[in-house]
Amino acid sequence: MGEERIVRIVFLASSLSAGGAERVASTLCNAWVARGDSVTLIPTFSGGGSPFYPLDSRVDLVYLASAVRGNGKTPLGYLKRLLALRRLICARKPDVVISFLSNVNVSAVIATGGLKIPLLICERTDPSVMPMSKSLLLATQLFYRFADVLVVQTQAVALKVASIFPGLKSIRSIANPVPEDVFLLSRQESGNARKILLSLGRITDEKQVHLIVEAFLKIHNQFKDWDLHIYGDGPVKAMLEKIVQESGVTNRIFLKGNTTAPWSVMSGADAFVMASKVEGFPNALLEAMAIGLPCVSFDCPSGPRDISNNGEYALLVPAGDVAGLSTALGNLFGDEKLRLELGRKARLSIKERYTLTTVLAQWDALFGEVGVIHKEAMT
Repeated sequence: MGEERIVRIVFLASSLSAGGAERVASTLCNAWVARGDSVTLIPTFSGGGSPFYPLDSRVDLVYLASAVRGNGKTPLGYLKRLLALRRLICARKPDVVISFLSNVNVSAVIATGGLKIPLLICERTDPSVMPMSKSLLLATQLFYRFADVLVVQTQAVALKVASIFPGLKSIRSIANPVPEDVFLLSRQESGNARKILLSLGRITDEKQVHLIVEAFLKIHNQFKDWDLHIYGDGPVKAMLEKIVQESGVTNRIFLKGNTTAPWSVMSGADAFVMASKVEGFPNALLEAMAIGLPCVSFDCPSGPRDISNNGEYALLVPAGDVAGLSTALGNLFGDEKLRLELGRKARLSIKERYTLTTVLAQWDALFGEVGVIHKEAMT
């Protein structure tokens, strides 16, 4: 017989597709149920399907779409979805409700109104630079004040959000955790004559993967043993395919599509690059550094500066500076000693700052702040 802490958690996410927020949601839910907590995960705007990232079978996965009929895009449909969400929450009698992403946060505030359940809403980007529709911005400004805490991912964002969302009760910064399994892998010397520069993430306007291609093309003739591997999918992939096709170097730039094994891909690469216009807290950069890859990133808001400790553990380039990106990549390509040292320091720094244990302790401290009492259960 032994004692374990149990917290009843309801976690609201938009979907469980191949995105950074979805990966963090899955990681946190898996970690909480693994230690004995009760977790219900409710994707609120998804039509069902299977989670892209592994989800522990002990997580109670309930799609809102399966609990309500009708079109949620009409006012009546939206009301039905809110009522169904409220019923799902009430039925589980949670100690705390957590929600990810702006639209879900607004729904969470409305659905939990008057229930006296601590509500932690989470912004997963930098709202000062990330586009938001006027109607959603108005809704967040109206409803965020009723949540107990707004959680953001960096201290830099924490300093901005009070001026964006008036009346916030409390603001806390908690970084994304690195799943423990990441540290089971490390960068491997392949022994191949070809070296791999890796880009991995959604192919969207914000990720600016075309600028990575442009930077690579500026130096590819100087470093003939390097190739660019691009993993991911998204709305501008067709445009990117056209750019690669017209570059004339399709034998060195490869669009690899999505992968369900990103850490294995990272461990087989030689360097990592990210050229985002804006980020929240880029998991791909975090995990590439944890693997031990030397990394280059635009110094975009927000995340890269925090993760790299002001450029100490990854090369930072002014946002949008393609020439600077080419120079930084060239420095890595031409200096094996720099690559090895930067990768080694990056891996150690992530182990020290972003382990799952460290981040869970921060969430536990926040649970305590909002009055969540750990209940004791006999096992």
